[in-house]
Amino acid sequence: MILAVCLNFALDLTYTVDELRPHTTNRVTEVRSRAGGKGVNVARVLDGLGHEVVVTGFAGGRVGDAARAELRSAGLVDELVPVAGETRRTLIVLEDKGGEPTGISEPGPVVSAEEWEGFVERFTALTAGAGGVALSGSLPPGVPADAYATLARESAAPVLLDTSGEALREGVRGAPAIVKPNRLELADLADGDDPVEAAQRVIAMGPEAVVVSAGADGVLAVTPEGVLRAAPPEAVEGNPIGAGDAAAAALVAGLVAGTPWAERLADAVALSAAAVHAPVAGSFDADAYARYRRTVVAA
Repeated sequence: MILAVCLNFALDLTYTVDELRPHTTNRVTEVRSRAGGKGVNVARVLDGLGHEVVVTGFAGGRVGDAARAELRSAGLVDELVPVAGETRRTLIVLEDKGGEPTGISEPGPVVSAEEWEGFVERFTALTAGAGGVALSGSLPPGVPADAYATLARESAAPVLLDTSGEALREGVRGAPAIVKPNRLELADLADGDDPVEAAQRVIAMGPEAVVVSAGADGVLAVTPEGVLRAAPPEAVEGNPIGAGDAAAAALVAGLVAGTPWAERLADAVALSAAAVHAPVAGSFDADAYARYRRTVVAA
């Protein structure tokens, strides 16, 4: 089993419009509503790959109930911990004509110290039956900045960490097996123009490996097996929201399976590219994934 942690659980609303025009009324042509947050996106991709996955985090209020109901209807195991506050909503607007999506995210419910302590206990128990753990996304208000470091230390299973800002800076000190920043997050975490040297400085903080995502340029990884790079074989157009979560899913699956790093990276690039073809985060185009997987090489 893989445990997907989504502390800032959400209800994602995706609106499709012909063209997004500010300061006027925009008519929505399609609406999608489902449970979200980076950890949930990771869980959905893992489930689509055939892995047993459990989702945990915080959920509260009527929005939380609606998101949990959708999560269960999708066949995912729900081990979310109740909180007094209301689960957040996120809004994503896609244009039929293409281009970058527009996202608006609420901050999430305020989590009390008692609720956080209760979650840590529940998390520790869940990791006893896990082969790997994905810690993904932002922290809701009230959760300490070093939350991910605490969870990484308490976990009985190896951890992948995918977050940003202070949560990332503190989280690396928990010595996760893999840290997955993008180029900007890496630059914020470790000074330097050379990404390999910056990643090596991050490893000195505790992690075993650093995988740096670079969008269309693929990934760079500094690992116990050396420095590796991989890139998609062609330009990919579509919805990039969720592509990084698909890569995280591939990496944590490889962590559990113990596959060589070159295979993990090739899988991460192929799956993230296939996710761009899908209309919503947490999905991927299976045919595109199989096609990319045959051609992506990490070296």
